Amino acid sequence: QIEGTLKPMKAAILIQRWFRCYMARLEVRRLSALNIFQSIEYADEQAQLQVCDPTSFLSLSLMECTDNGRSYSLGTVLWEDTRIISRKQTDPGDKLKEYERMIEVPPSYLGPRLSFPLTIVDINAILQAFKHRQLLHARYVLQLLHETKKVLKQMPNITHLSTSYFKEITVCGDLHGKLDDLLLIFYKNGLPSGENPYIFNGDFVDRGKHSMEILIILFAFLLVYPNDLHLNRGNHEDFMMNMRYGFTKEVMQKYKHHGGQILQLLEDVYSWLPLATVIDHKILIVHGGISDTTDLELLSCFERSLVKSVLVPPMPLETRALSVSDPSPLICRSKVVDILWSDPRSRQGCSPNTGRGGGCYFGPDVTTKLFAKYGLKMIIRSHECKPEGYDICHNGRVVTVFSASNYYEEGSNRGAYLKLNPDMSPRFVQYQVTPAGLPRRPHLRSPSLSPGKISVPDWVSVMESVLNLPVPWRSLCTHLASLDPEGRVDYLSCFSHLQVQEPVLEAHSALVETLYRYRSDLEIVFNIIDKDHSGLISMEEFRQMWQLFNAHHHVNVDDTTIDHLAQSMDLNKDGSIDFNEFLKAFHVVHRHDPRWSTREGTPPPAAEDEAW
Repeated sequence: QIEGTLKPMKAAILIQRWFRCYMARLEVRRLSALNIFQSIEYADEQAQLQVCDPTSFLSLSLMECTDNGRSYSLGTVLWEDTRIISRKQTDPGDKLKEYERMIEVPPSYLGPRLSFPLTIVDINAILQAFKHRQLLHARYVLQLLHETKKVLKQMPNITHLSTSYFKEITVCGDLHGKLDDLLLIFYKNGLPSGENPYIFNGDFVDRGKHSMEILIILFAFLLVYPNDLHLNRGNHEDFMMNMRYGFTKEVMQKYKHHGGQILQLLEDVYSWLPLATVIDHKILIVHGGISDTTDLELLSCFERSLVKSVLVPPMPLETRALSVSDPSPLICRSKVVDILWSDPRSRQGCSPNTGRGGGCYFGPDVTTKLFAKYGLKMIIRSHECKPEGYDICHNGRVVTVFSASNYYEEGSNRGAYLKLNPDMSPRFVQYQVTPAGLPRRPHLRSPSLSPGKISVPDWVSVMESVLNLPVPWRSLCTHLASLDPEGRVDYLSCFSHLQVQEPVLEAHSALVETLYRYRSDLEIVFNIIDKDHSGLISMEEFRQMWQLFNAHHHVNVDDTTIDHLAQSMDLNKDGSIDFNEFLKAFHVVHRHDPRWSTREGTPPPAAEDEAW
């Protein structure tokens, strides 16, 4: 009888052990994939910070110009002058009335029709429209942004709040265009109101598909509840970041005819977003973090609207009005970079953030020093994707909250928000959005006979055997190839951006990384030259870019030569240059010492990559 009882118990224990091992392997695999995705993300951000000078893309040497004892890079001047010309052509603030007269809302438009000042009825109409994937008309978007700018201009650089007026304050982290996460937060926690205040801690846009909708919702609530909904600027509230990470493209696709005006007005709105929030003089909320030189007094007093982009230094003193009492714009920019880009680490001290290429790594001693100086008890920040949606470090004094679930792929991480009560004790709420309407992938199916379609396991097997790279191919599948509704891989979609040429004996990973990096960098240059965001560089836009370059690089390239260069890039001779033509004008050359090619069995030395 005892033996009969022991056998089921042993079986149950065996099954339990097997299940625990299985779950542990899944968790290790998920965390490994998360680390790989995060490394790729940070490497891409590092490249963005390194290539913010447009002339570096064109393989031209950087020069420094000195004017009145102040040095600034040529690329900075070129970019700033481009923005000055753009503003002279179209000023979104001064010409709003003209836009309103020009933009008519047709009778066929079925979305919300807004009237200003907004009410909660208008917000509910916006939410219902976005749930059904409707767009807000461009006329209302421009009006909303203009009204938002007027409200933000009245706000200080650092917002001060008190929990004595509220039972709890909700703090949300990065959303990155994930509308379903924002709607789920509102469903679980309630809509913002006078009794339910919110703080959104930056990075509302980029990477996700619904960044515009998130901005519209947050700005609409800000107009209705300016004292109860608060926004901090993140490192992605930056027009230079938007060109690389998708928001610029999203706006131009959704608002083709008026996307340029929307983006230009958004650039001003970004610059007026507050930089930090302080609660009860005890809790500092910033997007990234701090450094050993963080000065809250300095951050409180400088004119934040001058920092249009932290990736581009402020304009020279002689091109803008600046009082003598204002602090140096370059110093202010460096302080803003620190609070938007920095990350906490367990190691003591403050060191450059080599992972991202901007900001710093700050240790527990840096946190202690700032707390002693300002009487703080806690820092709440975002900026980093965490597996559980939040993280606590520096002995509980630094809290990270990240609100975009499934950030890298479905199941990669949870999202979270935190609630603060008057006792200053954070309470975390976790969630994970399950995408609605997505078909479940069949597990047991007969082999498909569709041409060009293969199963995910077959695709994984091919990638592992051919490339011989130890990465989680199954997790990367949705990022590198297209899947049909049946869950099969469209094999040819893996090569949509490649050209078939002579086969090579071995593909080095460094060459693949170089191809990716230069293509991404050239796309940013293309967007800079393409001022009207039409997807085409006109001959006049190309000519203006070279005229600016001639003026600041002190070279003499005549108009005839510029026209010949543009015509040589215009392969189909339609009078404009599309991105594929622009890309073909540059070739990535993998150069190595030919002496090594004759030594069989000996690997070549480290290759040098050049863009021509």
